[in-house]
Amino acid sequence: MVRGSLRLAAGTAALAAGGWVLRALHGAPAALGADPTAIQAAAAGSANYRDGVFVNLDPASPVSLDSEQWRVIAREFVGGRGASRPGGPIPLASPEIYRGDASRLALSWLGHSTVLVEIDGYRVLTDPVWSDRCSPSDIVGPQRLHPPPLELEGLPALDAVVISHDHYDHLDIDTTIALARTQRAPFFVPLGVGAHLRAWGIPEHRIVELDWNQSAQVDELTVVCLPARHFSGRFFSRNNTLWASWGFIGPSHRAYFGGDTGYTKSFAQIGADHGPFDLTLMPIGAYNSGWPDIHMNPEEAVRAHLDVTDSGSGLLVPIHWGTFRLAPHPWAEPVERLLVAADADHVGVAVPTPGQRIEPARAGRFNSWWRL
Repeated sequence: MVRGSLRLAAGTAALAAGGWVLRALHGAPAALGADPTAIQAAAAGSANYRDGVFVNLDPASPVSLDSEQWRVIAREFVGGRGASRPGGPIPLASPEIYRGDASRLALSWLGHSTVLVEIDGYRVLTDPVWSDRCSPSDIVGPQRLHPPPLELEGLPALDAVVISHDHYDHLDIDTTIALARTQRAPFFVPLGVGAHLRAWGIPEHRIVELDWNQSAQVDELTVVCLPARHFSGRFFSRNNTLWASWGFIGPSHRAYFGGDTGYTKSFAQIGADHGPFDLTLMPIGAYNSGWPDIHMNPEEAVRAHLDVTDSGSGLLVPIHWGTFRLAPHPWAEPVERLLVAADADHVGVAVPTPGQRIEPARAGRFNSWWRL
């Protein structure tokens, strides 16, 4: 009787666990993207592709966490409400998005690395993620800390959609498919990432796939694929697609989108070749001493800004923070550290509320909305 009851309990638990796994994997197969053989066709000709993988110009040390770091991470991500969560609801601004005249440069931060850049009359959307989770699953994985400040269907007509790499917090299947349906703009992606888009039904003529230091035109706007120090992968295989930062060069202004990167000596070369930039969108969050080379900390973001601008001129706007919990540092720490470092080097910074539109020429002061 007891043995039978135990078998019944074990069977029920197994079924429940199996059901949870199936629910967790809902939507995952398509979200994983293209298979490696489809990706390799675009990747194999690159000088940055060796022995079946893409490589950084600056080698990145592997992720290394000691036991104490694992305990901190477990405490933050498994133990409920911790310092890596905001202290209250994140305020949202009402987006004021419109096509500026040819003399203006503006941006609207829509959360994490999603930014609408207005440059010389063109609109560029970076790393669009509107989904609730940055994950192949609908029910597990990092969840948004605030809703998108703008409905995806509320976006104005875009001239380009730019993707930095294929990680889930930068390349989202549902958002990508929705943009393909609601917009006419081409998708600019690093080598190999185009295979994911093709697997999701994005027409070939809307995919512009570039290697580092290659560029393409949208009328008078030049979109340049530039080096970054990171990695890629949506499942078990890693680094079979390229990761990148991007430059947007118009007739009157230049903007730099850092995407997701560790600090690299490539920044100085990028500044020399394509700068100085009037606006930089620099990642400042998800850093940790266990992975020092693949995510910049705030002080390194200021250093990178100095590298790609003329002695620190131009405006630095932080991205890759505030929307998803991807590291156990306190939620507001990245921006607080950024402001201290920027002040020491006399770098202009604006920290928009999610949804807020900012013109670098009129940035002025901003409120400390993140001090919840």
